[in-house]
Amino acid sequence: MKARLVRIGNSRGVRLAKPLIEQAGLTDDVEITVREGALVITSASSPRAGWAEAAARVQPPGLLDAPSSTRFDEEEWTW
Repeated sequence: MKARLVRIGNSRGVRLAKPLIEQAGLTDDVEITVREGALVITSASSPRAGWAEAAARVQPPGLLDAPSSTRFDEEEWTW
């Protein structure tokens, strides 16, 4: 698909067809980067996106070490 750059104030813009936007899954906020002479438009990612899912995949014992006793446990603590 070809498109023409249009003037928007001191800038230039490109109109994207609705089917392209829907096919790419773009919403109101996008990120634009330059890669090898091309503009790449992607959906804007929210901070910490996917953290909850990643945490749910951690299997016990997960990130914690096994409990170990300390000098306080052995000498000072009484039950």
